[in-house]
Amino acid sequence: MWGRVRRVGVRVADGVRTRRRAGRADRPHNLFEAAAAYVSACAEDDQERIDEAAGWVSPEALSFGVNELACRAVIALARERDESPRTVARALLGLPAA
Repeated sequence: MWGRVRRVGVRVADGVRTRRRAGRADRPHNLFEAAAAYVSACAEDDQERIDEAAGWVSPEALSFGVNELACRAVIALARERDESPRTVARALLGLPAA
């Protein structure tokens, strides 16, 4: 997934850093909105939405937002499963228990 973030970052580095969605009155997207849209689009393999979300913020901000989303998701799942975040993260990646 980080490879996708880097590839998209190269494409938008010279572009507009923040785009406004039609119908939203002068409020730019924040990095968490961009990360949520980007990750959900990746999960659904929707390249058009991936590209759109990647253009909302800088590549660095998107990377930070995706990282923050991953951390929060692992913590939420760990609490739900009553397991450690490490155990949950390894299970999500298909790694053996440590």
